[in-house]
Amino acid sequence: MKTTFDLLQTVEQGGCSAKLPAQLLDTIVKGIPVLKRQELLVGTDTHDDAAVWKVNADTAIISTTDFFPPLCSNPYEFGQIAAANALSDVFAMGGVAIMALNLVMFPSSKIDIAVLEEILQGGADKVAEAGAALAGGHSIDDFPPKYGLAVTGTVHPDRIITNSCALPGDILVLAKPIGTGTIIAGHRLGAVSACDYQAALDGMKLLNRKGSAIMRAHGIRCATDITGFGLLGHVYEMAAGSGVTVRLASTSVPLLDGAYGLIDMGCIPGASFRNLRYVDPHVRVCGRPRL
Repeated sequence: MKTTFDLLQTVEQGGCSAKLPAQLLDTIVKGIPVLKRQELLVGTDTHDDAAVWKVNADTAIISTTDFFPPLCSNPYEFGQIAAANALSDVFAMGGVAIMALNLVMFPSSKIDIAVLEEILQGGADKVAEAGAALAGGHSIDDFPPKYGLAVTGTVHPDRIITNSCALPGDILVLAKPIGTGTIIAGHRLGAVSACDYQAALDGMKLLNRKGSAIMRAHGIRCATDITGFGLLGHVYEMAAGSGVTVRLASTSVPLLDGAYGLIDMGCIPGASFRNLRYVDPHVRVCGRPRL
């Protein structure tokens, strides 16, 4: 039986907005020595979507993990979105998802366990849709609730799509409109229509599996998954890793319905300001003074 519990009452910020600031992560990761192995084809150097390990001449393993607090009210939809988010890292590398493990943090004494059942069902259904096997996981008792996956995928070692292979003259293609963080913030304030809000949730639930197949079919070599660091944050990491400059025309960026109006009203997620501080030294914006 479906519950009526509202997950949003458990959090102040959910989804990828709960990420640590990119600048802080950069500082920490750079200070940790990493053992270099020739089998590790993609590691931490370029802030890519997942790690890639070469097994043999024909097979490499993609490994990634992602989890976050609730970003919507419905437990089942939250499970779907969190699972799709983790699976997308494999698809962004041009891989095929083969296995996933649940990552569960849930306060069993504060929230009806039926809520967790719905979250897990949403995740399981999305893993099945991706063609992967759900093979267990790990759980701890924790508040607020958090959910995600550790995902394993495969890719041919010579056909890995990374965020560090962009070349001058390349065209940047966005597979989905942006603005989900703004729509979610607006929903919490009661400033978003039900239609616009549901469209944002549906976009986050949509797997990038077909997009990954299209990239492989057309020999695409460079891609990234745009999540918590925003369009500019992830494009900056792509540019830095590739040694190129990326030019964006803001009027050409596809936006979710309702997102621009919310920004114009001043409904700006807190993560946007953290992301701006991260990219500001590396970005030139026409008509805006530097911070």
